Amino acid sequence: MSHSEFHNRGALVNPANRFEKISFERDEEISDEEYPAPKTEFYKDTAKSIISYNDSPDVGFETSLNPYRGCEHGCVYCYARPTHEYFGLSSGVDFESKIFVKTDAAELLKKELASPKWKPQVIVMSGVTDCYQPFERKFEITRQCLEVLLDFRNPVGIITKNKLVTRDMDIFKQMAQYDGACVTVSVTTLDPVLARAMEPRASTPQNRLDAIETLAKAGVPVTVNVAPIVPGLTDHEIPSIIKKATQAGASGAGYVILRLPYAVKDLFERWLTEYFPDRKEKVLNRIKELRGGVLYDSGFGKRMKGQGLFAEHIADLFDLACRREGLDKKRVVLSASSFQNPYQKQMTLF
Repeated sequence: MSHSEFHNRGALVNPANRFEKISFERDEEISDEEYPAPKTEFYKDTAKSIISYNDSPDVGFETSLNPYRGCEHGCVYCYARPTHEYFGLSSGVDFESKIFVKTDAAELLKKELASPKWKPQVIVMSGVTDCYQPFERKFEITRQCLEVLLDFRNPVGIITKNKLVTRDMDIFKQMAQYDGACVTVSVTTLDPVLARAMEPRASTPQNRLDAIETLAKAGVPVTVNVAPIVPGLTDHEIPSIIKKATQAGASGAGYVILRLPYAVKDLFERWLTEYFPDRKEKVLNRIKELRGGVLYDSGFGKRMKGQGLFAEHIADLFDLACRREGLDKKRVVLSASSFQNPYQKQMTLF
């Protein structure tokens, strides 16, 4: 199968759903040209609430907001892919071509923030899937939610790998005045060819660095997330990514090791076979070194950073790179002290 024939998708197949007894298997004797190109389809998500709560000790936030389920960026390694299996779909091409859109997100958010039960705190957007996917340019659901957060002066942390985030700089600049916003841009690699293969519909590495620069010059706190680090494939780029991001204006940095839950393991192995057959065994063996001999370990304290000597090497490499660029002493702190309920104020006038 040639790369171009899969129409810029990250997953090369639709693996079986682990919850379903029946699955579709492609007939390998039928050529790629005879299969229709997987076009992106959108479905209305009828969720009744929009703020998700998290109690994992590995995640640095308690609440998150995801306007979309599924992600057209198509990153082959995405740990969120298996969430599509709860809809009876596949972690593969389905995840990046069948997108559920929370069209009522802004109204739901307004209702939940106005509730007496809401405890003002940082809400992270893109805790699961990217809130600045290509079609956000059309739907503008993320922007609508940001407008609500601005009205309430509730702090927000953005995680994205799309330059589209700079579209909403006007809102971020206002929120930054009361320590209400921080943007984290994920950079996996500086190699545009590798990025295209691994993250086919995300912004190019240079465009992500440009986004960091644009936000930083506007006075919006912005950090870089070297994520995910793919052992044996991108780990050597840690110092250069940190350097380039710092030069662009990043005021902080973090990293996450590659995670391969459920069907993502098989998708990633197949992707390596297609794109990097000569490095496949090296990459897989390095991942196992970090995961106690297996491709994935979901245990708390292990899944984000790995364990063992190679995990320590990556941590040391990251720390050294940050010290060289002066990022080790910088920290972005968001505050919920300016929170207000604009609707409550209106009521007191009568």
